[in-house]
Amino acid sequence: MNTTTTLALVANTRMPSQRAQALQVAQMSAAFARAGATTHLFVAARRRRVELPPGQDAFDWYGVPAGPRPKLHAVPCVDWIERLPRLLQYVPARLQEQSFSRNAARAIRRDVTDAWVISREIETALHLVKRGQRDVFLEIHRVPGGRLRRRWLLAAASRVRGIVAISGGVRDDLVRLGVPPGSITVEHDAFEPGRFAASPTKDAARRSLDLPRGVPIVVYTGGLLSWKGVDLLVEAARELPDVYVAIAGGMDADVAALRQRAGGLVNVRIDGFQPPDRVATYLAAADVGVVPNRSKPEISARYTSPLKVFEAMAAGLPLVASDVPSLRELLVDREDAVLVRPDDALALREGLRALIADDALRARLAARMRERSVAHTWDARAARLLRWMRERTRA
Repeated sequence: MNTTTTLALVANTRMPSQRAQALQVAQMSAAFARAGATTHLFVAARRRRVELPPGQDAFDWYGVPAGPRPKLHAVPCVDWIERLPRLLQYVPARLQEQSFSRNAARAIRRDVTDAWVISREIETALHLVKRGQRDVFLEIHRVPGGRLRRRWLLAAASRVRGIVAISGGVRDDLVRLGVPPGSITVEHDAFEPGRFAASPTKDAARRSLDLPRGVPIVVYTGGLLSWKGVDLLVEAARELPDVYVAIAGGMDADVAALRQRAGGLVNVRIDGFQPPDRVATYLAAADVGVVPNRSKPEISARYTSPLKVFEAMAAGLPLVASDVPSLRELLVDREDAVLVRPDDALALREGLRALIADDALRARLAARMRERSVAHTWDARAARLLRWMRERTRA
């Protein structure tokens, strides 16, 4: 990698944040920096952020290894979304997105004009290519449904150097829209091995988290948006009284709603958002992990590339997961995980029950997950993308 290469990543996220998007961009940008690129990360200067512990920066907090770090740019934007209830947030959210996208494009043109740009924001990429920025790439995590944003996507796609699709489902829908397949590469999410290198033993992890010993433990880590299907896990737990379920993650309002749903269940604990360095401890405490995505909307069924799947690989944690295309793309039934019918708490319950009862299957799936993890580190992803971008810029 030529150390004079400059790379700019653009993501409309808080840094740090309670959402997985911020972890993805922190780890990915740092992996590019470790690969030798002078890396700049452009994120949104939002009003509310997670407060960092004293002495930590955002990259420390996300478990980024010591070494080269990206330069972090906080881009100003119009931000009054959270002054309104959720039902009224559509218009202010669009204003925030548009103001961030334009201001990020201006900052790049002002500060890093010679950079390769990877933008998660369609509008930023479109602003840049219209103004002559040459080496622009898009990273697409979902294909927009609205006609206007689809027109913007196609306009940007016709002029950028290439598109990174986060899943095969995203790639397929881009092709259906008319994006040339040769301009697209699929790169799933990944994990940072250092976050899992010193994971505690199962007993130590349970003591640390004050989880019960001597009973099977199922762990879910991640967001609690409705399409994540965590409500199905709560319903499955009602019929698994001898299994303890620990749920870690989610925004405050979602945590409160799920706790209300689980009220009275003594075998379910909902811990809310956890700092990233605690996730490995939850996974180490578990006998089984779970990814209960629903079959709708498209982001769940076809677009998502869940960080929790790759973290389970790193931890060697056997999974029960919904049999939807986005997860089937990553996991082969009973070779990599136990896949169950989505949207069905009874099917989820039976999948959990069967895996918990089968020691040999759990051991085999755990070994398989560790084996597959090698290809899914952030460093491996960064190396593949840098090779691909170099090829695209030479074409």
